[in-house]
Amino acid sequence: MSLSKNKKPLNYLMSVLSIIFLVLFIIFLTKNSETITVLLLKSGAWAPLIALILYPLLAITPITTDPITMILAVTYGPFITILVAWMGNNLAALVEYYFGYKIGDAVDFENEKNNLPFGLGKLPIDSVPVLIFGRMIPGYGSKVISILAALYKVPVKRYFWTTAVTNLLGSIMFAYGSFGLVEFLKRFF
Repeated sequence: MSLSKNKKPLNYLMSVLSIIFLVLFIIFLTKNSETITVLLLKSGAWAPLIALILYPLLAITPITTDPITMILAVTYGPFITILVAWMGNNLAALVEYYFGYKIGDAVDFENEKNNLPFGLGKLPIDSVPVLIFGRMIPGYGSKVISILAALYKVPVKRYFWTTAVTNLLGSIMFAYGSFGLVEFLKRFF
């Protein structure tokens, strides 16, 4: 009996247990999302570090990290917010990629993608334009691209540099936009 035959059931079990844990974690975070905001607001000087930890924790949940970025922008200004949001979103992207990789292994996506309808198995997910501009789709574009990149076995180096570029641009726009909006509104209130 070979070692690889023994590893397959273990890999499957670990993937299933990881998904179960993840679902429970998502349910917990979804029911306690207000607590996360309060934690960040009350953490004072520790807020950037706590935010940096929260970004990857929230990566595979439906909870958006935009309020974290906005709180940081208002409290610490755009420069620190850009750094924290950029690093946090890059960490989150790696978590999403890892999650997608585990899903791909659990369902044997590499062999199944050719059976997808409408030619979906031939999508050019590994192309630089798709990796960059797909992440810019509002809502869950970045999460979907991260998981698809892992499923389609996009090389980690290509995935990460395209992610880093897009996250930097997004962090700059969102941090300055949030900061500018608050400064503008301060004039009237």
